[in-house]
Amino acid sequence: LRLTTGLFRDVCREVAAEYPDVRVDDFHVDAMAAMLVRRPADFDVVVTENLFGDILSDLAGELAGSLGIAASVNCSSRQAMAQAAHGAAPDIAGQGIANPVAIIGSTAMLLRWYAGRTGRSDVLEAAGRIDAAVAATLGARVSTRDLGGTATTAVFTEKVLANIADS
Repeated sequence: LRLTTGLFRDVCREVAAEYPDVRVDDFHVDAMAAMLVRRPADFDVVVTENLFGDILSDLAGELAGSLGIAASVNCSSRQAMAQAAHGAAPDIAGQGIANPVAIIGSTAMLLRWYAGRTGRSDVLEAAGRIDAAVAATLGARVSTRDLGGTATTAVFTEKVLANIADS
C-alpha cells in the first residue's frame, strides 16, 4: 500500500501544487469514510484510487438516501466515462425496480465534462435541463421503492423525460 497509495498521493500533491487556490487534504480511507459520515458538506470533490473510490462512493450514496442516486464519472484530461456508482445491479435486472437517477445524473455529469472541454454552451444547458428534470420528478414525489416510492424504472424515466420536454 505504501508503494501504490503513496505513488497516488505523491502525484496528487504534485498536481495540487499547480493549483495553489484549491485546498487539498489527504486522509486515510478509513478516516475519510468517517469524515463523509460526520461532515459530508465539507467535501466538493474526492480524488482517490478505484477501490477506495468504489467504497466511498457507495457510502456517500447511501448517506444521500440510496445507492441508486449516486452518479459517477471517471475521467482524465482527454477521456471520460459515465456510470452509476452502483454498477449494473444484475440481481434486479429486468424487474423494473432499479432507480435510474444515478445513470441519468451520470449522463448529465458527462455532458458537463464535455462542455467544459469544448466550450459548448448547448451541451452545458442540456446537462442542466437533465438535472432540473430529475429534481422536478423527485420534487413531485415520484420515486422508486429504494427511496420509499412506488414508481417503476420506466415510470420514473418517463416522468423525467416529460419534465425535460416541458423545460
